[in-house]
Amino acid sequence: MSSDIPIEFTEPLQLTDIGIQPQFLDFRSTTLESDRFVCVREQGANGNTVSIIDLHNNNNVTKKNMTADNAIMHPSQNVISLRANGTTLQIFNLDTKQRLKSFTMSEPVIFWKWLNEQTLGLVTQNAIFEWNIFDGTGDGPVRLADKHVSLTNNQIINFVSNKDNTWIAVTGIAQEEGRIVGHIQLYSKARNISQAIDGHVCNFATLKLSGASVDTQVFVCGNRTATGGQLHVIEIDHQEGAPVFQKKNVDIFFPADAANDFPVSVHVSQKYGIVYLLTKYGFIHLYDVESSTSLFVNRISAEPVFTAASYNNGTGIIAINRSGQVLTVDLSRESFIPYILNKLSNIPLALSLASRSGLPGAENLFTQQFNQCLASGDYDNAAKIAASSEQLRTSETINRLKNLQPAPGQISPILSYFSILLDKGNLNKFESIELAKPVLQQDKKPLFEKWLKEDKLQSSEELGDIVKPYDTTLALAVYMRAQVPVKVVSCLAEIGQFDKILPYCEKVNYHPEYTILIQNIVRVNPDKAAEFATSLLRQTPGLDIEKIADIFLSQNYIQQGTAFLLDALKDDKPAEGHLQTRLLEINLLHAPQVADAILGNNMFSQYDRPTIATLAEKAGLYQRALEHFDDIKDIKRVIVNTQAFPTDWLVNYFGKLNVEQSVACLREMLSKNIAQNLQVVIQVATKYSDLIGPVTLIKVFEEFKCTEGEYYYLASIVNVTQEPEVVFKYIQAAAKLGQVKEIERVTRENNVYNGEKVKNFLKEAKLDDQLPLIIVCDRYDFVHDLVLYLYKNKFFKFIEVYVQQVNPSKTPQVIAGLLDVDCDEAIIQSLLQTVIGQVPIAPLVEEVEKRNRLKLLLPFLEQTLQGGSADKTVYDTLAKIYIDSNNNPEKFLQENDNYDTLIVGKYCEKRDPYLAYIAYSKGQNDEELIKITNENAMFKYQARYLLSRSDRQLWSVVLSEDNMYRRQLIDQVVGTAIPELEDPEPVSLAVEAFMDADLPSELIELLEKIILEPSPFNDNPSLQELLILTAIKADQTRVDSYIEKLDDFDPEEIGSLATEAGLYEEAFKVYNKFELYGKALKVLVEDVMSLDRGEEYAEKLDKPELWSQLGAAQLNGLRIPEAIESYIKAGDPSNFEQVIDIAEHAGKEEELIPFLKMARETLREPKVDGAIINAYANTDRLNDIEHFLQLSNAADLESIGDKLYEKHNYEAAKLLYSSISNYSKLASTLVYLGDYQAAVDCARKASNVKVWKQVNEACIDNKEFRLAQICGLNLIIHAEELDELVNKYEYFGYFDQLISLFENGLGLERAHMGMFTELAVLYTKYSPDKTMEHLKLFWSRINIPKVLRACEAAHLWPELIFLYCHYDEWDNAALTIIERSSSAFEHSSFKEVIVKVSNLEIYYKAINFYLNEHPSLLTDLLSVMIPRIDLPRVVKLFQKSDNLPLVKPFLISVLDKNNSIVNQAYHDLLIEEEDYKSLRSVIESNDKFDALGLAERLEKHDVIFFRQIAAVLYRKNKKWNKAISILKTDRLWSDVIETAAISGSEKVASETLQYFVETGNKECFVATLYACYHLVNPDTILELTWLHGLGDYTKPYEISIAKNNQDRINELYQDLKKRQSQETNADDEPAGSQRLLLTNGTGIGLQPTGTGFGGF
Repeated sequence: MSSDIPIEFTEPLQLTDIGIQPQFLDFRSTTLESDRFVCVREQGANGNTVSIIDLHNNNNVTKKNMTADNAIMHPSQNVISLRANGTTLQIFNLDTKQRLKSFTMSEPVIFWKWLNEQTLGLVTQNAIFEWNIFDGTGDGPVRLADKHVSLTNNQIINFVSNKDNTWIAVTGIAQEEGRIVGHIQLYSKARNISQAIDGHVCNFATLKLSGASVDTQVFVCGNRTATGGQLHVIEIDHQEGAPVFQKKNVDIFFPADAANDFPVSVHVSQKYGIVYLLTKYGFIHLYDVESSTSLFVNRISAEPVFTAASYNNGTGIIAINRSGQVLTVDLSRESFIPYILNKLSNIPLALSLASRSGLPGAENLFTQQFNQCLASGDYDNAAKIAASSEQLRTSETINRLKNLQPAPGQISPILSYFSILLDKGNLNKFESIELAKPVLQQDKKPLFEKWLKEDKLQSSEELGDIVKPYDTTLALAVYMRAQVPVKVVSCLAEIGQFDKILPYCEKVNYHPEYTILIQNIVRVNPDKAAEFATSLLRQTPGLDIEKIADIFLSQNYIQQGTAFLLDALKDDKPAEGHLQTRLLEINLLHAPQVADAILGNNMFSQYDRPTIATLAEKAGLYQRALEHFDDIKDIKRVIVNTQAFPTDWLVNYFGKLNVEQSVACLREMLSKNIAQNLQVVIQVATKYSDLIGPVTLIKVFEEFKCTEGEYYYLASIVNVTQEPEVVFKYIQAAAKLGQVKEIERVTRENNVYNGEKVKNFLKEAKLDDQLPLIIVCDRYDFVHDLVLYLYKNKFFKFIEVYVQQVNPSKTPQVIAGLLDVDCDEAIIQSLLQTVIGQVPIAPLVEEVEKRNRLKLLLPFLEQTLQGGSADKTVYDTLAKIYIDSNNNPEKFLQENDNYDTLIVGKYCEKRDPYLAYIAYSKGQNDEELIKITNENAMFKYQARYLLSRSDRQLWSVVLSEDNMYRRQLIDQVVGTAIPELEDPEPVSLAVEAFMDADLPSELIELLEKIILEPSPFNDNPSLQELLILTAIKADQTRVDSYIEKLDDFDPEEIGSLATEAGLYEEAFKVYNKFELYGKALKVLVEDVMSLDRGEEYAEKLDKPELWSQLGAAQLNGLRIPEAIESYIKAGDPSNFEQVIDIAEHAGKEEELIPFLKMARETLREPKVDGAIINAYANTDRLNDIEHFLQLSNAADLESIGDKLYEKHNYEAAKLLYSSISNYSKLASTLVYLGDYQAAVDCARKASNVKVWKQVNEACIDNKEFRLAQICGLNLIIHAEELDELVNKYEYFGYFDQLISLFENGLGLERAHMGMFTELAVLYTKYSPDKTMEHLKLFWSRINIPKVLRACEAAHLWPELIFLYCHYDEWDNAALTIIERSSSAFEHSSFKEVIVKVSNLEIYYKAINFYLNEHPSLLTDLLSVMIPRIDLPRVVKLFQKSDNLPLVKPFLISVLDKNNSIVNQAYHDLLIEEEDYKSLRSVIESNDKFDALGLAERLEKHDVIFFRQIAAVLYRKNKKWNKAISILKTDRLWSDVIETAAISGSEKVASETLQYFVETGNKECFVATLYACYHLVNPDTILELTWLHGLGDYTKPYEISIAKNNQDRINELYQDLKKRQSQETNADDEPAGSQRLLLTNGTGIGLQPTGTGFGGF
């Protein structure tokens, strides 16, 4: 913005640039609650989305899929409020993914808005609500009041409340009397009263009036009436102590071209007391809220604004317009007060605003008034003025006021000053310190504390230092506010609040010296110190744990030290192993239980395990010792103490040992005390059986002959082992211990053992109970061996047990075995009788049948049937027995339904095929039946079976070509089976089967027998149709005779089939026979394709429907006149669309007109009426068209007009477009007719871009520039049309007309950036002298990059630089000035540009540029570049070009940087100029340079002062001899003496004394003696004195030495007396008074810190 404009206007974001669609940029879809978030709800094909733009986070966009119909964001938090279906409200915290509240309203919410950080305001159709979202409850909205009747049918646009939420205001707008009016409902909660106010915008504000002690609340309201606009400021809730605020009114200025403009938002800056009022058309108004003075008006948006909110913590305003621009307006702090002074010339207002808001710009006025009041003695007003100006509130002003003496009876000016400040607001740092001193001295701490709580004082370290002597707690509060962490921590420790230290340090990111801090806390409270140290661990990485532990342990605080180390070492780091060892050692010695607990928790793993193991064993902690020993000897020594270990732990311990160690320990335990340790050994063996191996463990038990242990061990693993040998060993052990039941269980349940091996063992063991052997043989199918073994050994009882109790299902194998040993049949039958119902029949039958002994089973089977068995095998076996014995099998097969027909049929095939047929037919075994009947020529039975079976698939099998017996079967079906039937279903299925098999001849034969010969199926329509159909397919010569003989078929179906088969005459005969005339005619015209026969047939019958049908056929045959005549004869206009289309396409409009008139008698169709108009137009009957248009018609005149327009029939099209007022197309038509003025008038009415473009082009082509400009003004407001329009004008060379067009367009209401940009480009091309003026006026509204390119192409360098500067392209601006200096250089402007460049290389280009072209200005340029240039590089640049003296002022200005290169260059200049004073000064102030190198240069200089400087440099670098040598040469004795004294070297001092003695310079000798008194030995001085006779000169020195020696002797004597006294007292103390070493600290004595011998 320009410096004379009091606002800062920015565009931080363009919403369309981040993907927001323009159609959603409106009041309903885009919401703005604050300057934090913009929320846009978009609709698309994939659903609704909500875009959240975080303006505080680099415009980050978050998109979420949501079905809500409205969404608003919280003013400051990432909290979204959603409304669905108008009534469902939900609020979500997007950071925590938590739903805060949800509620369903009883009526739709039409508007809602955040009133403050806590509360949502809601408006429904009938009421107003508020809803506290963060109250932690589930409560819904609270009803405040009914919506005022004035807001009925209004669009609610705002809802605001005052600061304490006691007043609310709801604003709505509505269309009334042709304009937008506003209504406001103002509601007071305290009075529960609503008031209706006319207004478009409103808000609440607070201000403090002059002299008031409390704030004044005001209500700000803006309204646009029919005659103008006004802003009202009204006081609400007047409080006592505040002056009465008079109601203020001020006019709101609206330009004449903004007749429909009205306010859309008003916001009040509490900080500055400024009212921002924004209108729909983008005008921003600024008013002073206290005086209601209009301050500033300007337009900030060319597009309508629809929403706004407060900006920058309420100091400004942010808004969004319809094009998606996000705009911000804030006060310009630097230019606001100067603007009021210079532009408004309102000094009182400027002073008031500067005083109230702290804005700069009125400093001189305040200072002048302050000095005048002091000069006149008006100290009260001087204090008021000083308190009102931020610039005067300094320590200097305070001192001046303190030094003033008040008049008698008046208070001190300084007290008046502080009083005013305390009433007005807060004190700054200096004021707070000056006020605190007297208040605390007078012991008024409560008053000071009150001011501190009210934030009246500015806290600082200095203020805290003043308060601390009086109250440490109060000083702590000051330090915390001033953020002085070191002193906050000190105070917290001082008052004992240790638990607050760490949270505070973490909060302020302060890292104190914790070791010292903890040491101090230990002295006060060891437990608190331990807690504090522990808390440090969690939040302070890098803490010296060992030092802190030493603090506790060195003072014998073992418990606290242990607690600290437990927490400190919990991460179990390798580097902390020694600390872990130390912790465990201390506790094993002093608190074994604690050590046991630590080790039990497995907290550490890095300590010295052998050491800890030994200590644990000595402490009796055998379990811990065992855990830590690794040597098997140690383990075996400890593990025998089994009574000291929990059994479970000891068992688990073996899991840590390897196999060899485990076995060794088990042997050790069994060898020491087998009775005591057996149980543990068994448990260990059981648990680690897989690891050690069962074989090894079995050997261990067998080694010690511990059968019981082996048994119990194996018992624990036998159920899970997969090793057969283990199970076998278990069975052996059980047999030895007589555990037969366990053997029985294992053999029954175990699946691992070797059945053969166990079987053999049990047979050899010969147990009394053979059940285990039975189980093994049963499971491993050794039944045959078992029967032989039991039968041989006469264990008949166990055979019965096996069959009856163990496994009856194995009875077949048992019977087979008994038969094989030739057992008596009676025994076998007797055995079978005992297991009736339990034996599987099929295997039994199979085994017996193999041995040809089926009859043996007859009693058993008959008894099984009597028992109710339904097993098919029983019946199958009985059937076989009956068949073999010929016991009436046919009856059994026919009547019994339980046998398996396949099995029995198969059994009968070779014995009797007929019995097999009976079985197969009963079981519907189709394949087997067909096979047996074919093989035995039983086709009659097969045909009967097929008809009774009625299975389509079966028919397809027997009628397939692969069946060699098909002909014999068909003869039996036709000749025998079919005549026997009366049921139509089998017959129908047989017919279908013949059809499926594609046997047409056989089918005709079948059907003729059924239909033509006497039968129950003669009149069956389906069969008649089938006969004709088959004839159509197989023998078409029979079709005609069938049609004559048969009368019961469906004519439509048969006719259709005949047509499809090409039998058109037969089809015509069918339709005509059954009087289906329409179908008969259709056959003639479509199939026979004889329109003439069709016409004869229609004339013969003379029916309208036939004429209509004939007309359609003729139309399809393109006999258009004949078709039209047929339709007229039929009186049928129904096919008007086709008739019109074909006739118009053929150009038969004249013949078409009679048909259309006939059609209009019954129809009112748009196409018919349109066709009439088109026919009139094509036959040039324009008068008939005009007459027709005057009548009522249904024609689509626009489409007809378009049709005529495309055919270039513009006169007819003009008539149509005029009749429907389609100005867009009428304008285009008039263009072609050459009536340009009328075309422009129509285009104005049409207001369509395409029309404007067409008319514009036509006017340009015909040089109608005035009309073209009118069109152009309506085109240039559309940015997308600019390029084409400009190209058109430029192509024809109409440059002046084009510029005039854009110049006139800038004043349009819809003027946009593209217009300003294009005009700027045109100026650069065709009128360069106007370019700069245009850019200065409108640089903020042009597309700068585009104009930059244009200016560069036109070589307009000043204009180019101007744009670079306003586009923040400072680099390019600087380079352009350098490159085009002849026409673009201006020193002051270049300085402003160069400091803003980002590429520092340009700095050095600028230096070279100035060096070559403007050397006199070089120093001034360098002065502004100092902060960013590389000083060494710049200096070297000038050194290289030998221009160093040119920049001497620059070098002086940067000496404070203390840069070695700069210092060296400056030294060179001074040496060259022989300015030794400056050189001496700069050497003393700056130390970064090559001191020795410079000294070497200067020591040979002709000027003595430079040689003196060389000596100083040597002295600074401790080159004492070199420095003294130079000084001696130049006889600078004082410098020689000073150097010797500074050196601190006894040798240097002695040599200097020797030199002065040798040269006879006795005065310097004495001076050196006293200067180097502490450096020389007295014996050296005495020797020199004696040799050279200098006793008179050295006598004072000798006296001083004697005095010092006597003082030291006295000190030694006093020290000796003191020691002797202490030894005497020590001898008198009791012998036991000395504390033991264990409790006497750490036992380490402290070394005395005496001064040594002689005090040195």
